[in-house]
Amino acid sequence: MNKSKLKKKIRSAAEFLFNPRLLLCLAAGWFITNGWSYVLLVLGTLLHNAIMIAVATGYLTFLWIPFTPEKIVTVAIAIFLLKLIFPSDTRTLGKLHALRDKIRKDFTSQKEKFFGRSTAN
Repeated sequence: MNKSKLKKKIRSAAEFLFNPRLLLCLAAGWFITNGWSYVLLVLGTLLHNAIMIAVATGYLTFLWIPFTPEKIVTVAIAIFLLKLIFPSDTRTLGKLHALRDKIRKDFTSQKEKFFGRSTAN
């Protein structure tokens, strides 16, 4: 891969990832999955409430266990919120659809390579 192609791909990825609408939805998704527990832990500590501290610590302990699906759920919530709040953001949604189509195509080709000919008619 030449240098200009690499620069173009990096720029495209950066434009996608640092899109303010996507960042807002990722922040909201993160707060839904994680943020509330950090807020609860801080409030529980400030208010000396053992129940709040216990609930927050229990959930945060679960999050820090390896192989927790929290990141996948956060991104799924962010994509859902992006479609819900910004349905006219065709550029970001278009990139997401193109990525989904590429993943499906790659998965199908790997499946055919592994299992032989496709069973679909």
